[in-house]
Amino acid sequence: MPTTAYPDPTREKLLDAALIHVVFDGWGPETFKAAVADSGVSEALAKVAAPRGSVDLAAAFHKRGDREMVKALEAADLSGMRFRDRIAHAVWLRLQAVDREAVRRGMSLFSLPIYAPEGTRLVWETADAIWNALGDRSDDVNWYTKRATLAGVFGSTVLFWLGDDSEGFVDTKDFLDRRIDDVMQIEKAKATVRENKVLSTFFALPNAALSLVKAPAGARRADVPGTETTEGETVQ
Repeated sequence: MPTTAYPDPTREKLLDAALIHVVFDGWGPETFKAAVADSGVSEALAKVAAPRGSVDLAAAFHKRGDREMVKALEAADLSGMRFRDRIAHAVWLRLQAVDREAVRRGMSLFSLPIYAPEGTRLVWETADAIWNALGDRSDDVNWYTKRATLAGVFGSTVLFWLGDDSEGFVDTKDFLDRRIDDVMQIEKAKATVRENKVLSTFFALPNAALSLVKAPAGARRADVPGTETTEGETVQ
């Protein structure tokens, strides 16, 4: 299973101190000032660890959730699960790894136009972390489609979860299962095309073009977010 670089300890210390303030002040300047004061980290060192202040802490919070999810997956017994259930379980573990109000505040931050691209990248990295943890070894166009599809499932599930007031979030679980089922229907349709001689002939040319698409250098490029470098450090 892929390993990631150990998180910056100073940034993590600031993040721990910030979380109690996020619920009230969001991921804004006031939260960062309070985190610096509460953590005992000097302002100079805090600016080195988190140059953008709370924005960097919000991103670190998201990445921490990914790490916790991977740890939970490593400890879980998935042997008796269908693969679609493993995916759903991974998404559910990811939701359980974080504080919902902190996520809500993060959604507000990363919905701003200036930070929206980074929010999209973080969701992509979550999908990438799930596929890697589940042992995905695709190196063609499927590397992209799997992550793009799961990113959509994860993003929509998070939005539903934020507004879910059902006991034990059972409605979120049902919503997630429906989204996974929708994805599986797409996979079944693709399999039907491959098995049908007429359809497979019709799609031969586009399929040949898609076969030329490869994962970014074996999913190990230093300039592609959500992939790993040869040293095993996740690009951020």
